[in-house]
Amino acid sequence: MKKETIAQIKAQLLTVTAMDDERLRLWQDDERKGVQTSLKTCLQRLEKQQKEQKRLLTMMMYEQREKENGAQMIAGVDEAGRGPLAGPVVAAACILPEGFLPEGINDSKKLKESVREELYQLIIKHAHTGIGIVSACEIDQINIYEAAKKAMLLAIKNLPEAPDHLLVDAMTLPGDIEQTAIIKGDSKSASIAAASIVAKVTRDRIMKQYAKQYPGYGFEKNMGYGTKEHLEGLHSFGPTPQHRKTFAPVKQLLE
Repeated sequence: MKKETIAQIKAQLLTVTAMDDERLRLWQDDERKGVQTSLKTCLQRLEKQQKEQKRLLTMMMYEQREKENGAQMIAGVDEAGRGPLAGPVVAAACILPEGFLPEGINDSKKLKESVREELYQLIIKHAHTGIGIVSACEIDQINIYEAAKKAMLLAIKNLPEAPDHLLVDAMTLPGDIEQTAIIKGDSKSASIAAASIVAKVTRDRIMKQYAKQYPGYGFEKNMGYGTKEHLEGLHSFGPTPQHRKTFAPVKQLLE
């Protein structure tokens, strides 16, 4: 029987999806350096995939527990934009369908923008989502804590189907729906992570539109946070209608 070339083995290694693939044992006995190097790369890939699968299963722990308790429509809820000096606070609520658990889903703050965008598209396509937006003007009227809460309630209201249990990132919401508040929930619950991604991407897109409307503040890069460029813009041009007038240093400029 003709021995496989290194190139042939490399091509086959790319198709291996499990550690118990019998071909791995055969290739482990192949002493050629090229085979062993490719085999090592393959094993590292499989180990990484196993670790990711384990992490994803852990992130479904809260959802699984509530399903066992009888809940069917479990919504993760999170917000984006509490800290910036400008722009709205945006919340999202997400109900993930059975079997939908995209690789890489995590707290939006831990993800690259390109990865967030990819996951956002998947979530919007496959999950039930609702979005709530509270403007900078209203944030000034009711305070950021109440505004974040209102945005979350709007997001839940805007879901296409009513949830029977809420998983909320570090907050308890008013209402009759049973809920679980989870500290750092966006890194512990897949549903909350999905909501954090939808909220973050939605808000970033809004801020990029404001960057065109109000140049000079760097909104397209800082998303309204108080970076050096943003603060320089504030001092040069003054606050815009999208600035939170009750937030320092915007407030200080108006005094």
